[in-house]
Amino acid sequence: MNLRFTRFTAWLFTRSLLLLAVLITFIPFLWLVAASFKSNEEFFRSTFLPMREGSWAVDWSRLTFDAYQRLFVEVDFGRGLINSIFLSSVTGVLATLCCAMGGYALARFNFKGRGFCTALVLAAVLIPGPLLLAPGYQLLYNLGLLDSFAGLILPAIAPAFGVFLFRQAVMSAVPTDLLEAARIDGAGEWRTFMVVVLPLVRPMIGTFLMITFLGVWNNFIGPQVVLQSPEKFPLSVAVAELKRGYYSDYGLQMAGTVVSILPVMILFLLMQKDFVSGLAAGAVKG
Repeated sequence: MNLRFTRFTAWLFTRSLLLLAVLITFIPFLWLVAASFKSNEEFFRSTFLPMREGSWAVDWSRLTFDAYQRLFVEVDFGRGLINSIFLSSVTGVLATLCCAMGGYALARFNFKGRGFCTALVLAAVLIPGPLLLAPGYQLLYNLGLLDSFAGLILPAIAPAFGVFLFRQAVMSAVPTDLLEAARIDGAGEWRTFMVVVLPLVRPMIGTFLMITFLGVWNNFIGPQVVLQSPEKFPLSVAVAELKRGYYSDYGLQMAGTVVSILPVMILFLLMQKDFVSGLAAGAVKG
């Protein structure tokens, strides 16, 4: 009886801590959503939802959809949303494919200089991204890729971090005997990669695709360096431009932030299993 009570107490304590952690995590998001339905005057009158005086009932008449309406009608926020979805999706797919091919080559191909290439990839991982802004801008200028989506996509399709992640995933999940069997059956290298290798590293594909998607989605400095045309700006820049110099429309800013969060939240909910399993696979020492 005492053992059963002890286990129940431990279970209840653990669940209570997890519930408290969830509530603390969601408080900023709930405040953000509530603020997006308030007018500028109402923003400072109530912390979360506006309450009726002398009661705990919510005064729904003080909430409005005006911020969301102006967001897509007056500000043309939809263009930035489409630009972000395009940039994040295309970059995520291309980067995942290129990094998977590079990681597969480093893990399972025997060629001269493989050790040097692996060391070069690891060294490139240590280079901070901001240090590459100036030489990257010069290279894009010489190639004539400034003020174009290609100038943002091409430099991001083969990050060293992704190549190393897929190298570890291939070494731990793709046995050499299976590759040799596929080649004996007449499969070429491309077919072996697409049919055999990619299904085995699927968890890492989901993880890296999500990491890349989030990185491009939240990229704020890169688009401002490469792009000059306002109609090409992604959502991260469009949200920042909602803040005006001498007047801040807080409801409009909160609504823009909510819209920018929803796509990545949906993506995470759809790919959370692959994300967790991919992180675990990447932690295996090859």
